[in-house]
Amino acid sequence: MNRVRLLPEQVANQIAAGEVVERPASVIKELVENSLDAGARHISVEIVGAGRGLIRIIDDGSGMSRDDALLCLERHATSKIASAADLSRVTTMGFRGEAVPSIASVSRFILTTREQGLDPSVAAVRVVIHGGKILEVREAGGTSGTTVEVRNLFYNVPARRKFLRSDETERAHIQHWLTTAALAHPGVAFTLTMEGRVVWQLPALPFDPMQVESQLKALRERLRWLVGDGVSLVPVTATGELASSRIAPADPASDPEISPPLPVRLFGWIGAPGVSRASREDQHLFVNRRPIDNRGLNAALIEGYHNALMKGRYPLACLFLEIDPAEVDVNIHPAKREVKFHRERSVRLFVAESVRQALRSWHDPQSTSPSEPGAVSKDIRTTPASSGVVASLPLAIPQPVQSDWVSPAVAKSLSAPLSLPPNVATPPAPTPPSSTSIRVNPDPGSGDGRIALPTAPQVPPVSPGDPMPTSAAVHAVPGLPNPPVAVDIAAPSSPRGGAGPAGAPVPLLSVPLRLVGVVGRLYVVLESDRGLVLLDQHAAHERVLYEQMLRRMEQGEMAPSQRLLLPETIELSPKDAAFLRENLPALSRLGVGLSEFGERTFLLDALPPFVKSASPRRFALELVDELRAAGAGVNSWRLGEAVVAKTVCRHSVKANDPLADQELLALIESLRQCDMPYTCPHGRPTLIEMSFRELEKRFGRVQG
Repeated sequence: MNRVRLLPEQVANQIAAGEVVERPASVIKELVENSLDAGARHISVEIVGAGRGLIRIIDDGSGMSRDDALLCLERHATSKIASAADLSRVTTMGFRGEAVPSIASVSRFILTTREQGLDPSVAAVRVVIHGGKILEVREAGGTSGTTVEVRNLFYNVPARRKFLRSDETERAHIQHWLTTAALAHPGVAFTLTMEGRVVWQLPALPFDPMQVESQLKALRERLRWLVGDGVSLVPVTATGELASSRIAPADPASDPEISPPLPVRLFGWIGAPGVSRASREDQHLFVNRRPIDNRGLNAALIEGYHNALMKGRYPLACLFLEIDPAEVDVNIHPAKREVKFHRERSVRLFVAESVRQALRSWHDPQSTSPSEPGAVSKDIRTTPASSGVVASLPLAIPQPVQSDWVSPAVAKSLSAPLSLPPNVATPPAPTPPSSTSIRVNPDPGSGDGRIALPTAPQVPPVSPGDPMPTSAAVHAVPGLPNPPVAVDIAAPSSPRGGAGPAGAPVPLLSVPLRLVGVVGRLYVVLESDRGLVLLDQHAAHERVLYEQMLRRMEQGEMAPSQRLLLPETIELSPKDAAFLRENLPALSRLGVGLSEFGERTFLLDALPPFVKSASPRRFALELVDELRAAGAGVNSWRLGEAVVAKTVCRHSVKANDPLADQELLALIESLRQCDMPYTCPHGRPTLIEMSFRELEKRFGRVQG
């Protein structure tokens, strides 16, 4: 007796529905994608009962004829591809021809459609299907376009229906996917109605795919209702080329083919330093306008921010990657949520460097080409992952440094007192009394840690009616023995910021700041033309010293190394051994003494002096894992950055360390020269701004 049988068409459709139709949001996704592929300019989505009772989607797309309307209900019937070769260059959202028959097989389905450009007297066609069976085909009244009604989803598949979540959860999934569709297509109007109530109406925005400014402006308008106006966003616009790569030939005996360099473009918006979320829910990544999930791109985004993020936080992002469709495989997931790149490594490096350059140019446009903000190297192979390290910084560490990581020359240079940069105007010099000493938590054996610092300047007071001073002023308040000093800190002579593309916000350090005082011997109070600014002197000094030390190491200073009393052998898998063999020079520069000791065995005979590990072998393996996670092309000092961050944390200005005005001026000006001045090396903010409007709301002067 034969045990293998051919399943009925209805059962096959229900099996396919199990892969494509997971929940009501999946139905909306497939049908809205069909509307977008049909060229719709307005899409209306209505749901009742969280999508279980009714899903109605109306579009003004190209519509279908009677024959096409019937044929689209057959499995693998589509107008988007014609041959197997088309699968290698998919340019539409859908292409398999499975969604419509799968949805119709698990619901009560009504399709009403009418082609564009027909005579007004020509009626639309309506097809009624219940559980995959066609019940009625007739003419009906209707406008050009397509209307799809899906009622009683999973009514004939109780096992699937019971796995649906609560109404709130299903509605959240629906809104999340429609949000991504609205972001991907700002030129299309969207209307969402839930339970008879209009949730949002998004008008179509002017959108020119050939102009970057138009794209960024339209996308920012769509983001406005998603994240609001109070979130600081940074524009990203980058173009480049992916390096040539080898293509395996169809005939194993033939030589591999070499694909030419590939142009690629990235644009969108990302959160400014300090803007982050506890999850990836607000990360929207698109490849050729298709919303996707890709671990490589998620990792590249994190890599681009690097130490501008606190551990466990995720950046806010809405990024669009435009690449040749032949380089992307979208046919690897049943719901087309995941994609695979032919040059995955190059794409990841390009995205990471684009994000890094965008954050750097947002603070300092001079760090990239002035003609193209955020532009990156044309050859991704030669793009360093940590290029553009901060220039020489005038601020030095205010105490002796004794660290196993830094060399004596560096330690000596970092032990000089804080000094005012030459481009900062010095306040009028008062008649100085005796010098002031502060205790700065010295290391053991470095003396008492007391160093002479200049005292705060004292200048005549001004009356409240006088204009804001240009150099220094004291607001005399009766009864206060030590009136606070207010010193102007001018913005850079060549503004670093500006309105930016599509009205990007001006960076905080690009506007004039007025020094008001210090709260709690830690938080520096500043005033700008936008409101109140607080600066964490410890976090700010950490950032300055961190970039200072990295720059010195980039210039060629080798990390110290200490020989092990008993060398240890490390045996790895063939794959890990090959990877480690390629990265031995990088590890040697970090002070890790590794040498080949066999085919898959390495000899560990030295470690940096700062390593206090009971298991040197384990430490070396963890370094290899970090190097692998960072990816190829990163700076060879990247593995030592965590150690540098810990070093500067110990030796930077602490809370309760009083600084004179000149030292605060030097700190702020040096912070302006940093690549990433808005976060410390651990990702914590260095500056917090409170606008005048927020202050007025706190004091009840304005409502809402």
